[in-house]
Amino acid sequence: MATTFIQPEFKVEIDYDKCHKCGRCVQQCGWGVYDFNGRPIPDDSKCRACHRCVTFCPAHCITIKRNELVFRDSENWSPSLRKAVWQQSESGGVMLTSMGNDKPYQRIFDHLVLDACQVTNPSIDPLREPMELRTFIGCKPDKVEVEPNDEGGFRLKSGTGMENNIELATPLMFGGMSYGSVSLNVHKSLAMAASRLGITMNTGEGGLHADLYPYTDNVIVQCASGRFGVSADYLNRGVAIEIKVGQGAKPGIGGHLPGEKINREVSTTRMIPQGTDALSPAPHHDIYSIADLRQLIYSLKVASGNKPVGVKIAAVHNVAAIASGIVRAGADYVYLDGFKGGTGAAPQVIRDHVGIPIEIAIAVVDQRLRDEGIRNRASIIAAGSIRSSADMAKAIALGADAVAIGSAALIALGCHVCQSCHTGCCSWGITTQKPELTRRIDPEWGAERLVNLVNAWSHELQEILGALGVNAVESLRGSRERLRSLGLDEQTSQILGVKAAGL
Repeated sequence: MATTFIQPEFKVEIDYDKCHKCGRCVQQCGWGVYDFNGRPIPDDSKCRACHRCVTFCPAHCITIKRNELVFRDSENWSPSLRKAVWQQSESGGVMLTSMGNDKPYQRIFDHLVLDACQVTNPSIDPLREPMELRTFIGCKPDKVEVEPNDEGGFRLKSGTGMENNIELATPLMFGGMSYGSVSLNVHKSLAMAASRLGITMNTGEGGLHADLYPYTDNVIVQCASGRFGVSADYLNRGVAIEIKVGQGAKPGIGGHLPGEKINREVSTTRMIPQGTDALSPAPHHDIYSIADLRQLIYSLKVASGNKPVGVKIAAVHNVAAIASGIVRAGADYVYLDGFKGGTGAAPQVIRDHVGIPIEIAIAVVDQRLRDEGIRNRASIIAAGSIRSSADMAKAIALGADAVAIGSAALIALGCHVCQSCHTGCCSWGITTQKPELTRRIDPEWGAERLVNLVNAWSHELQEILGALGVNAVESLRGSRERLRSLGLDEQTSQILGVKAAGL
C-alpha cells in the first residue's frame, strides 16, 4: 500500500557526463535534496525549485523541470486541488504556505495605462530638468504659511503642522518583514539601504535587533497584536510607529512564525521562548472599536514623544469606511495591504481566497477621504505586490502617497519565489535562521542591490512624470484622469474612477 499519493512537484536532472562530482550542489541546497555517493544523488520529493544548485553548479549540469504528471481532465478538480485533498487526508492539518497569492486573479495594474503629453501640453525631459520625488508622510494642515529664508527663498513657518511628517527621498519604503521571518542579514541590508536612500524600512512585528540601532532614523517600528519585542525603548528608537491591525496575505488572522525559526537571538529580540511557535492573536485585545484604536494611537504618541503613528490594515470589502475611522482616530498614515502581498507563513486557504486587490482599495479609500474632506489628515501607503516602477506610478495616480515593497526587495536579494519561507530552509539565506545559510547574505552586498533597485525605479518614475508633462510626483498623486483602463469591465473602471481607453 502506497503511503502517499503525492508525487514530487519537480524533477532534478543531472548530466553526469558533465558533472565534476564536486559536491557543490550538496553544500548549497538548504532543503537536503542531495546525497553524495561518488556523485550527487537527488531526492526529487524535497526539491522546491529555488535554483540555488543550478546557479552555483560549476559544470552547469543541473536542470530542474516540473514533473509533468498526466491527470484525467476535470474543469472542477484541478491537479492542485486533488493534491491538497491528498495532503490533508494524510496530515489532518492546516496547509501552510508563504510569499504571495499565485492564483490567476485579474491583475488590475496590468489593465491600466498611463496618459502622455504631446503638443499642447509638452513633455518634460527628466535628464535636463529637475524632477521632485520627495514625499512627506503624515498629517497635512489645511493651509500653510511661508516666510523668507536666508538664501533669498522661502521656507515653511514653524508650527504649521508639517514638522512631524516622515520625509522620503522617493515615494517608496520597505514594508514590514519581521526579524525571524527573514534573517538578520536581510534586516541589516534593508536598514543600510534605507539609510543611504533617504527612505524607511519597517521592522515588522519581530522587534528591533541591537545591530540596527545605528539606522533608527530610517526605521519604522511596528506594534502588532502579539506585542513581540515592544517596549518603551523600542518605541522611542523608530522614526515612526505602525500599529499592525491586518495584513494583505492573511486578513482577519494573526501572525505565525514557526518555532524552527526562533533561535536564541530571535527569542531575545522578540522577548519570547526559544524554539516555540510565535502566534500573535487575530485581534489586538485592547482594540475593539475606533475609540479603542484612538486611545492606543494617543498612548503611543505620548510614549514616544509625539512620533507619527500609522495603522496597517488588510484590503477588505469595507476598507474605505475602516480607513475613514482610522484617520478620524488620529493616525498619521493608513497602510493598505492588498491580497497579493507576501507573507512568511499563512494558511494557504486564507492567502489565496481572502481579501481584495490593492488597486481597488487605494481608489475607494482615497475617494472616501476626499468626499469626507479629511484626505489631508493622513497619508496613504499602498502595498501588496508592487512589482515595478509602473505599478508604483499607477498606485500613486490612483491615490496613494507612496508605496511599500517587500517581495520585490527579497527578490532583489536572490529570492526565487519558491513559496517555502515557512520551512526555515531557504537556500538563499533570506527566510531562514540557520547560520550556515544566513551567512550567504552579505549585508553590504544586499544593501547595494536594494539601493540599485530603488534608484532604478526612481529614475523610471521620473521618466514617467516627464512623459506626463509634470515635474513633481505630487502632481501625479490621485490624478486618475492620467489613467485609462484597458480590458477592465465597466463596473471595475467606475469603482477605480478611471475612464476606458479612448474616452
